[in-house]
Amino acid sequence: MAALGDDPIKEWILTEGKATQIKGTRSIGGGCINSAQRYDTDAGPFFVKTNSRIGPEMFEGEALGLKAMYETNSIRVPLPYKVGSLPTGGSFIIMEFIEFGRSRGDQSVLGRKLAEMHKAAKSDKGYGFHVDNTIGSTPQINTWTADWIEFYSKHRLGYQLELASRRYGDSAIYEKGQRLIKNIRPLFDGAVLEPCLLHGDLWSGNISSDTNGDPVILDPACYYGHNEAEFGMSWCAGFGGEFYNAYFQVMPKQPGFEKRRDLYLLYHYLNHYNLFGSGYRSSAMSIIEHYLYLLAA
Repeated sequence: MAALGDDPIKEWILTEGKATQIKGTRSIGGGCINSAQRYDTDAGPFFVKTNSRIGPEMFEGEALGLKAMYETNSIRVPLPYKVGSLPTGGSFIIMEFIEFGRSRGDQSVLGRKLAEMHKAAKSDKGYGFHVDNTIGSTPQINTWTADWIEFYSKHRLGYQLELASRRYGDSAIYEKGQRLIKNIRPLFDGAVLEPCLLHGDLWSGNISSDTNGDPVILDPACYYGHNEAEFGMSWCAGFGGEFYNAYFQVMPKQPGFEKRRDLYLLYHYLNHYNLFGSGYRSSAMSIIEHYLYLLAA
């Protein structure tokens, strides 16, 4: 029988987790990157994610993001408890287990609570985050930067364009993307830019509701950024009119919102291109070419 110290997950649950008995574990899926399990104990259930290949840095970034969102006391997120390394290699994160309801919940409540989070959490350090983290499995650079346009150009669009150039030798999308980056500032004329805490990867798979029907968001890629960047995954998030109406009642729509919308989609289309291949290239390129035409760049 393995010693308790050989299993840091069980060790934490049976000590700091205040359980005296683990009744059982079962797989509850996960994504294409991590495995996920539910641990049932006499102190209640725990949610555990593991990754057999990556060190604890990825989960540490996730835990910091979850804690930051949790502390806004706005929208519900699972509270992280422990991040660590596995003795066989890889890493784990233990967090609060939230029982999900049968639907994603009310769109207007989701919009209002997300806006409340953006309004509540602002950074006095500028744009970025305390650590670099990941968007999917792609590194996300969060170096503190005073200017939003500089941050988004360099650490979001620029990083993804360089990755596409290295990974695919795609000089066309790189060169046109760089031209766009040099000319995006007029798109922000009249907009009030503040560093708001963002979930960072808000698509339908990361949105749910609890058994009371209140919205829950999870698996973040947090950083402090322009609030509109939160809608960058809206092409697979299912946000409707009720969501946006409720959101803008708390965080008013800024001048030029519609003109900037595709600029924030572009980051995620480029990331999907880099993660999953050429099926996403045309969407990214069409956005770039549209803006080059619009800006006469």
